[in-house]
Amino acid sequence: MFFRIGTRGSKLALWQAEWVAQRLQEAGASIEIVTMETKGDKILNKSLSKIGSKGVFTEELETALREQTIDIAVHSAKDMQSSLDEDLMLLAFSEREQMHDVVVSFNQHFKLEKADSTFLVGTSSTRRVAMLKRYYPAVKSVDSRGNLQTRMKKLEQGEYDALILAYAGVKRMGYDKHICQHLPLDTFTPAVGQGSVAIESCTNLSQDKQAFIREALNHTDTETCLLAERSFLKRLQGGCSIPVFGLATLEADMVRLVGGIISLDGKKHVQIMETLPAQDATRLGELVAEKLLAQGGEEILQEIRKKL
Repeated sequence: MFFRIGTRGSKLALWQAEWVAQRLQEAGASIEIVTMETKGDKILNKSLSKIGSKGVFTEELETALREQTIDIAVHSAKDMQSSLDEDLMLLAFSEREQMHDVVVSFNQHFKLEKADSTFLVGTSSTRRVAMLKRYYPAVKSVDSRGNLQTRMKKLEQGEYDALILAYAGVKRMGYDKHICQHLPLDTFTPAVGQGSVAIESCTNLSQDKQAFIREALNHTDTETCLLAERSFLKRLQGGCSIPVFGLATLEADMVRLVGGIISLDGKKHVQIMETLPAQDATRLGELVAEKLLAQGGEEILQEIRKKL
């Protein structure tokens, strides 16, 4: 069986695509990797919230899926928009890496709680900016775009004192020696899908290929958690520009979901936690979103959309 795998061209994206390729080859498939640039890779002088969050890292790959120049697209699950068009689907999710955020610096003594307004922390995430304002208000954040290597180079050149990044990408690229702080999940709760790789295809991909991919790549427990998280995000109509966070965990045959939203200035914060049986993961996401909206989340969401 032959697969053409579409991916962004950054080193981290290629790591993910090559990991997928290796798994498929081990299962007996032959592979071709096709690289391309997305809008999010090309426009680096604007924040993600300014260029629009829908499909910023996926649109070109999805066009290639429809044109059948690739069979599957490999994405960071956290980059996937909450709603896909009817002709597209997520076929599989890789087993999740540790999903927390980390602080990376060439100064191993750097700690957010010891920093003041003279320290610059780079991030391109509105969620992380809002959380910094809430938990570390003395710290000044600055927009940091580009692939991981570009941002690490800017860090080395002194444009920032530190970066806040997802642990998964830092580890996969071998920068974990520069981690100076691991941020706790109960305060810096991650973006939906963080730590997992998502496999996207068109719905008309042959059933044989669909089954092959799921058998070779899908991690059932991770998929269950991400179904809950993505359902939560979809109900909120959240994207890269909205500081929404969500993390589902499995406890025996139950799924626990913590979902929340934080205002851009960090002053307002609503968080909901609920648990349902694993087979109700999608319903769990909707339930947490509905409770969140009813308990002040709707007001925060409207305020955010007026400002973006």
